[in-house]
Amino acid sequence: MAQWRINLKNLKQLLTLPGNGVFTIHTGADKKARLLKAYYGTASAELAKSKWEKILAQINADHPLVIGIASDNGGGIQRGANWGPLAIRMELLSEKKNFIDVGDVRVIPHLLHDKYLNQETIKICQKALYGKVNKLPVSPLSIAELALTEIYAQCPSSRILGLGGDHSTSYPLVKTWLASREHKKKAALLHFDAHTDLLEKRMGIDLCFGTWTYQILKYLSSTDHIVQLGIRSSGKEKKHWKNTYGVEQYWAKEVNKWGAEKVYKKLKTHYSKLGVEEIYISFDIDALDIKYASATGTPEPEGLLPTDCTAIISMLAQDFKITGADLMEVAPYVALEGFNESDRMSSLVVAGDISKILLKSLSL
Repeated sequence: MAQWRINLKNLKQLLTLPGNGVFTIHTGADKKARLLKAYYGTASAELAKSKWEKILAQINADHPLVIGIASDNGGGIQRGANWGPLAIRMELLSEKKNFIDVGDVRVIPHLLHDKYLNQETIKICQKALYGKVNKLPVSPLSIAELALTEIYAQCPSSRILGLGGDHSTSYPLVKTWLASREHKKKAALLHFDAHTDLLEKRMGIDLCFGTWTYQILKYLSSTDHIVQLGIRSSGKEKKHWKNTYGVEQYWAKEVNKWGAEKVYKKLKTHYSKLGVEEIYISFDIDALDIKYASATGTPEPEGLLPTDCTAIISMLAQDFKITGADLMEVAPYVALEGFNESDRMSSLVVAGDISKILLKSLSL
């Protein structure tokens, strides 16, 4: 068994129990208790903590790691993706023996990234989070980046599935994954989404759900190492994104016309020509058609079929190493007009299926 020495002191401060990334007093506390009961056999956070800390101490590279970033402060349409990590984990209970859950990034729900805060605010929040003023970050994206950097520093071969959260939470996940790659020219990103997320800024903010992919471009060896699948809600034509940033896109209407096998062959040809060997998959649940993914903040019609997406991922994992992945924008308690409780529950099952195929691809 491949093991390494992790800085437990840092991780115990930066992370918290699975499902506990959402700050609650009374409302929603029962949801967290149910997950703890399923995970650790107790609904008590105090009793579960000791079991969770033992798991942290036994992290190894033989199984994928799961980490939750329960923040939706980088969203901007309908909030609610902060509950995504908890809901997805409930769908993953049958797979629990196949991964190691390192818990949730600690989240102050009003914050996004430390660069937007003044020093006085940071000091106040450090005391609230950690009980004292220290050098640790206080915003979810900043905390996630440090925690992930710590894990990759000790073991670059870690295979991590991130559970969001709005899509801004992919930024620290992908950034640290790329930083840990020994040969960046061989690393690429596959991005499932209804939207390009290639804005330079949104309302003056350069880190949010609509800008994170743009911010990742500078960390890639080449911008054509990104392929986006499922795009259909864009203020610009497809050729704009290709001509401006060099990003390859297969829009939803093309994917639905071609079918999974043809899309896979195009992906294989594209990545093979670039010499890509390993891939990170970022999956925004709104890449799927609204009838399969109503429980999200920005649902869109005329989207992808879940069966096509899982088939593409499965075929890709046979020819390339999938060494990082995330599932974003699952907002389990969002209620859309025209959709009933059965639709909402069905969309969570679909989200669970996507998370399971991502985990399976990380295990190959």
